[in-house]
Amino acid sequence: MTHGTRAPGPDGRLSRLRATRAPRTRETEVAGGRVFLPTRTPPPPFRQVARRLLLALSVLLATTLVVWLDRDGYHDNAGGPLDLLDAAYYATVTLSTTGYGDITPVSDSARLTNIFVITPLRVLFLIILVGTTLEVLTERTRQQWRIGRWRSTVKDHTVVIGYGTKGRSAVGALLGQGIDRDSIVVVDPQPRTVEQATLDGLAGVVGDATRTDTLLRAELPRAARVVVAPERDDTAVLITLTARQLNRAATVVAAVREDENAPLLRQSGADVVVTSSSSAGRLLGMSILSPHAGAVMEDLLTHGTGLDVTERAVTAEEAGRSPRESADLVLAVVRGRRLLNFTDEEAAVLQPTDRLIVIRDAPRHA
Repeated sequence: MTHGTRAPGPDGRLSRLRATRAPRTRETEVAGGRVFLPTRTPPPPFRQVARRLLLALSVLLATTLVVWLDRDGYHDNAGGPLDLLDAAYYATVTLSTTGYGDITPVSDSARLTNIFVITPLRVLFLIILVGTTLEVLTERTRQQWRIGRWRSTVKDHTVVIGYGTKGRSAVGALLGQGIDRDSIVVVDPQPRTVEQATLDGLAGVVGDATRTDTLLRAELPRAARVVVAPERDDTAVLITLTARQLNRAATVVAAVREDENAPLLRQSGADVVVTSSSSAGRLLGMSILSPHAGAVMEDLLTHGTGLDVTERAVTAEEAGRSPRESADLVLAVVRGRRLLNFTDEEAAVLQPTDRLIVIRDAPRHA
């Protein structure tokens, strides 16, 4: 297994892959490289408008009450004392900054009330009226602050490149194994796809993942795991090369459609290569001959239902014993960087630093 980024093979296959790289769409160029964080679903527009109208009406009523309580301190050019309608009229023209001047404060208390009470209410009223613009500016500032904070804290996360069927299934499996949504970043060239990822509670980056700047925005150099699941095999090779150049230590798992491209992915730096078409074909062949065996394999591949295949550390009680004595069904032993089959003689006695690939019951959620 090779982890280098040396161009594979003298036959020029990598050169042809670069030459046939899918062109960037105009939609991708417009939003390329932007980072999106999970967003909350905003309330319906009618509810937002109704809330603002209610707030504006509350400010108007409060101003009317303040003026009416001090009605003797106001002078009406039309003559006569101020009634409730006059107070509401004065509050309306004052808050809207119209100010006809037909009703004016004349007493000291009325003028002080205008300075310290009605003027702040006028400002609040105007803020409510232009609330949409302020909300946009506030949301933009808040989003920039969240992105800055996210960049400074994200570490040992998982970068999923491609949020199609394979990418979404990979994210589902990660979540099923206890990986937190906050530690998963999706990279995809389509803004709508990244928008869906943010609605699913994931951070997202819009851009071409074969380009270094896009992966840098996803903080890939600090990632612990990279899932490469684009639509094309040539794109997967270029992404794997770029990812391995940026991060030598991360575990890189790549998906390809054709078996012939799997060695190229491994030479490009992928730790594990999954061939989607042949894997599906093998499962189909198994299922046609033995439907029950196919059902068991599907159960093992679907995390969180029935039986799960998981990796765990050797417990203190298991160290020095045979894998057969483990409470779980042991399939293989990971010793250092080697994978030992269950029947391998070296795996006959477990060591404290070993890790086990086991089959166990899926956790049951209440």
